[in-house]
Amino acid sequence: MACISSVSTISAGARAMGRRPVSNPAARRSSVTVRSAFTLAPPPFELDALEPHISKRTMEFHWGKHHQTYVNNLNAATEGKPEADMSLEDIMMKSWNNGAGGGLFNNAGQVWNHDFYWNSMKPNGGGEPSGKLMDMINASFGSFDDFKSKFIAAGAPGPAFGSGWVWLVEKDGKLEIQFTTNAENPVVLGTGNPLITYDVWEHAYYLDYQNARPSYVTTFVEKLVDWDAAAARLSA
Repeated sequence: MACISSVSTISAGARAMGRRPVSNPAARRSSVTVRSAFTLAPPPFELDALEPHISKRTMEFHWGKHHQTYVNNLNAATEGKPEADMSLEDIMMKSWNNGAGGGLFNNAGQVWNHDFYWNSMKPNGGGEPSGKLMDMINASFGSFDDFKSKFIAAGAPGPAFGSGWVWLVEKDGKLEIQFTTNAENPVVLGTGNPLITYDVWEHAYYLDYQNARPSYVTTFVEKLVDWDAAAARLSA
């Protein structure tokens, strides 16, 4: 049976994605690993590559300003603290604190979520997946068309009232559509292995679509989603 859920408080645990600690020469001499400051990872495409669906101007604001601000805030919040030597995923998991959250989690979660979002899209994306992923979609939702309508409805606005993220998640051998609020994601909630996400914060689409969020969501699914990336994230 297809499942669309709005998730908020479930125990943590899932596969992580992100940066590894790096070492500098001084650290190598002392055999101590030191993590450099987090940096804004570039999307896997040029800023104008998603046009006309997502404009270069939106990317300049969304990636270049909003995402950058989360990175800056994360570095400021961890400077001189034990978290300064932790990975992004470890900071995110620790600061989520079973839903208590707070400023540190909000920034760590939003850095992670945005990294995942950029890597859920590609120029000339959309269409239909193939192979194992398509088989799982058919088994979980009945057909690709049924999945597509549910995936669009989940963020337009469906259960996605307000700010948050819509995810396609692998869980217990099946696929689910989940909505998380604010900076939360399936990793901290322990609700499965995320395959794809799209952002329904207004800054993701307002310059291009104004208040027509359904048009943005439909365009993401039909023209931008990277099914190859989703298939590569499936469990072996």
